[in-house]
Amino acid sequence: MKIHQISVEEALESLNSGFDGLSPHEAVRRLDEYGPNRLEEARGQPLWLEFIKEFTHFFALILWLAAALAFFAESQQPGGNMSTLGYAILGVIVVNGLFSFWQQYRAERAIAALQKLLPHYVKAVRNGSIGLITAADLAPGDVICLQEGDNVPADCRLLDAFSLRVNNATVTGESLPQARDASPSAEEDLIHSRNILLAGTTVVAGEGRAVVFATGLHTEFGKIAHLTQTAGDTTFPLQKEITRLSRFVALLAVFLGAVFFFIGQGMGLAFWDSFIFAIGIIVANVPEGLLPTVTLSLAMATQRMAHRNALIRHLASVEALGSATVICTDKTGTLTENRMEAKSLYFNRSFLTPAEARSRRPIAKEYRRLFENALLCHNLKETMSNGRLQLLGDPMEIALVRMAKTCLGETVSYPKINEVPFDTDRKRLSTIHQTPAGQVLYCKGALEVLLQRCSHCQLDGDVRAISDEIKKDFIQAQETMAGQGLRVLAFAWRDLENIHGGEAMERDMILGGLVGLEDPPRPEVPEAIRKCRQAGIKVIMVTGDHPHTALAIGRQIGLIEAEHPVIITGERLRKLSETQLRLALDASDVIFARVGADQKMRIVSALKKKKEIVAVTGDGVNDAPALKMADIGIAMGIAGTDVAKESADMVLLDDNFASIVAAVEEGRAVYDNIRKFLTYILASNIPEIVPYLAFSLVKIPLPLTVIQILAVDLGTDMVPALGLGADKPAAGNMSKPPRPAREKLIDVRLLVRSYLFLGVIEAAAAMSAYFFVLYQGGWQWGESLAKEETLYLQATTACLSAIIVMQIVNVFLCQSPERSVFHRGLFDNKMILWGVVLEIALILMIDYTPWGNLIFGTAPLGLSAWLFMVPFALGLLLLEEGRKWLKFRLVMRQNRKVVRDAYPTK
Repeated sequence: MKIHQISVEEALESLNSGFDGLSPHEAVRRLDEYGPNRLEEARGQPLWLEFIKEFTHFFALILWLAAALAFFAESQQPGGNMSTLGYAILGVIVVNGLFSFWQQYRAERAIAALQKLLPHYVKAVRNGSIGLITAADLAPGDVICLQEGDNVPADCRLLDAFSLRVNNATVTGESLPQARDASPSAEEDLIHSRNILLAGTTVVAGEGRAVVFATGLHTEFGKIAHLTQTAGDTTFPLQKEITRLSRFVALLAVFLGAVFFFIGQGMGLAFWDSFIFAIGIIVANVPEGLLPTVTLSLAMATQRMAHRNALIRHLASVEALGSATVICTDKTGTLTENRMEAKSLYFNRSFLTPAEARSRRPIAKEYRRLFENALLCHNLKETMSNGRLQLLGDPMEIALVRMAKTCLGETVSYPKINEVPFDTDRKRLSTIHQTPAGQVLYCKGALEVLLQRCSHCQLDGDVRAISDEIKKDFIQAQETMAGQGLRVLAFAWRDLENIHGGEAMERDMILGGLVGLEDPPRPEVPEAIRKCRQAGIKVIMVTGDHPHTALAIGRQIGLIEAEHPVIITGERLRKLSETQLRLALDASDVIFARVGADQKMRIVSALKKKKEIVAVTGDGVNDAPALKMADIGIAMGIAGTDVAKESADMVLLDDNFASIVAAVEEGRAVYDNIRKFLTYILASNIPEIVPYLAFSLVKIPLPLTVIQILAVDLGTDMVPALGLGADKPAAGNMSKPPRPAREKLIDVRLLVRSYLFLGVIEAAAAMSAYFFVLYQGGWQWGESLAKEETLYLQATTACLSAIIVMQIVNVFLCQSPERSVFHRGLFDNKMILWGVVLEIALILMIDYTPWGNLIFGTAPLGLSAWLFMVPFALGLLLLEEGRKWLKFRLVMRQNRKVVRDAYPTK
């Protein structure tokens, strides 16, 4: 038999303990055997290894290689400014590595948050005496005393309880406080047993004694912690794409470098000249500015999302959210407000809202006893906070008191002289008060119980005997309320007169009416659910609450539209095979209710195996493992536990499900924006490579030096690229489905547009400007030029300047791969404008300042060279606009064909 299924005496005997607790000696012995009552951190990688990993991922290795090659080239041909390039690349590696490590370090502190939920001290019975000991010193068999406001320090079996209620929301997800007593339980599941107190939960009312049977990682709380630790880190889609991009860039750069090394050898160049030439090709093909641009773009997106109440903890998760195809959401505190509210009243054979009852004050006065009952029959405590009186205790009772004050329009205070406490067998609470008319017993509880103890009811302001018809009406009213997802309580009372105690006090009572309470949905949630449907995102409710409550809330918010949705309880989920679970997840409307932490992880795992991009919301300790396993975990910022926040990738600062939709919109924009600035950055690679091709194939002076390539990649291109990364979401962003999982960040379309179209046009402009300056200066074909010669410096300056002029036009063209630049306002993105201003300032400083000329090997250009570049810039604009127009026409023609095929004319 399990400990919750046996008697108190048998439970103590099974633990070799007694009501007097353990002896100090035995407690120490058990502490040595079972270990301290704390959560030991699972062994992970040491901090120094995590630090090193940030500098050794694939793209970092490419940059290390590029830097090494730059330093090697400098050693072979000193004075070529290759060492400057090497130091610049090292700077990129260091800045990105330190920034990423700091993000990772902050994200790995879930254990500290878990420890905060456990109490530091507890009242324990040792040798019959009660004393304070640290929670870490508890051992199995210890007897502890708990009262209202205490956190439960370990898994315990109750020995006795007096009106004890606990809030299990942080472990089980149940929104309502649960009554607990010491009687043996028939429940198979220990978590839901009425005589069990779980570590990490809170006592909200009453008091009791319990014997500890599990500590540390052996508790249910500890098992959740272990799941959180061992769930493993998620590799975000963007991280996979960056790795793929890194490999592509590395292979392309090395391939081209090798090809041009052999070309140089075939042309009769010396070995070292060919090798240095190959290094230049490799460096020209490595977009050194890509990694910092991606990192900074994501960081800026997190700032925008913070303004929309979504705090991002892991940068790569920004884009992952935009790719989400499924959101698994908790109910309590996520879809609902996590507070009880009286929603409906039933008396005088009619339903009223509390507001209607107040507006009909004569009716409220006729049923005064009912509202006095709601106002007085409770175990709440009053306290002063910030100069205001506040109630502490069961949220349901707080909601009833507020409702009663609303309906009565006043506060009634009669001294409480006795109480018959609530328990799960009685299913009712009674309090006795001294009123001006004498002692009155007020009772509230389950209707089926009170109907057995009421002989009369209040109807039309009078007290009448309860008939079978009246009983039937009350039962029907209860079923109506329950069908709306309300928790229903019945209220009754009686004058005690000469009755002084015993069972007789709770007989022959007068039934007053019913009150239905709910945890109301957030008002913004229905619209958020609608937007998720429009965006092709499936929303699945996963909650620890009762399935009827979950279904009712689901229908209220528009989450459930099917007449017969699939509802899977935790008990049923345990019986489903992996295949059955995946098939169940294919249903359009699915609800999971009464599920545990490991089951939530199983749901997430099944969805991921179905190739879904899964976002999971939650606020409790029980949500932490699933939050960590999901592609992106979303925790509640206000109601969420520290554990959930530390395990999540994103925290909703306002606990508003609607904020997720705004975050998804931003996440989708991030992916689109990364493609925009990839197109922008990669387009400049071609005009950086072509000069080396011309140098090797047609024997001309090198039109562009490596340090000038660096000026573009890590200088002029950076801020405009960031501006593209900060572009606002495009119109219709949320009206299309999530991007297919097979769609890559860099695909053939992007490469063709950037390399073979935009890049080719820019290369033509750069080389034309180079030759224009040379021929204008009197250069003859085949003539060699010294590196220090003014004409050569001016020609390379013209090549560099032409690339930058073309990139100024290109940044506006890259804002949309389909829409015309004239359909967007020039001032929509101020960062791009500032980037262009900075770009112009940088090229002017490089061209016209002594230090710019010295560092980058440039010389001032005349006006004719700049005027020569203008037609190429206009040509780039017109050709790209023409491409977009032709694409638009092609799409329109295809759409018309689809319509004709679907609706053929006779």
